[in-house]
Amino acid sequence: MRGVEIPEIRNIPLFEGMEDESFDLMLKSSYFQRFPPQVQLITEGDPPDFLHIVVDGAVELFAHSNNRETTLAILRPVATFILAAVLKDAVYLMSARTLEPSHVLMIPSENIRAAMVRDHRFSRQIVIELANCYRGVVRAQKSLKLRTGVERLANFLIRIDARGAGDGKVRLLEDKKKLAGLLGMTPENLSRAFGTLKKYGVEVDGNDITLTNLEDLKGLAKPNPLIDDRSI
Repeated sequence: MRGVEIPEIRNIPLFEGMEDESFDLMLKSSYFQRFPPQVQLITEGDPPDFLHIVVDGAVELFAHSNNRETTLAILRPVATFILAAVLKDAVYLMSARTLEPSHVLMIPSENIRAAMVRDHRFSRQIVIELANCYRGVVRAQKSLKLRTGVERLANFLIRIDARGAGDGKVRLLEDKKKLAGLLGMTPENLSRAFGTLKKYGVEVDGNDITLTNLEDLKGLAKPNPLIDDRSI
């Protein structure tokens, strides 16, 4: 790793407050690499050689079973994957690939485990990271089990609009197949859900979505901060 890259990495929240000596030892044999799109970084069932951190770009987490594939998450900076496998020294339960040019930090798994033992402040940040991941899973499960597909899509569009300019102009960064996987739907059901949302002011032009009647859409979606607010 080049010395010019160290300050950028040092500012990652996971390493906040970490002792300099522990940080330097952890980064031994690490890599900070730029990957093009569609590079598979890890494969489910393989042992965890590295902790990966998305510093720039986008990475898709996905899985296969019975000749089916689904998208489980799309990670954007700054995000780790897959920390639990690294800490347990257990096989990956998901695969990951880049969706666009991405800068990824790769730290040997044994370095992470050693740093946890050596540096209590790092251990605390690890616990916080795992807690955030767990709460994200709970929110996703609540949305999946308590909402219809149409309601999940409506809430997704409302969240994306709120994170942007809030002007009702939404651009999907995922293709429709990946979005369907994220929302626990088939592509066909996603298409039908967009059709249902037309009467609630949702206009679709490729990946560009216009929300012309946000109040009606919220009336259908019934946003719930205990599901939709990631800051809680």
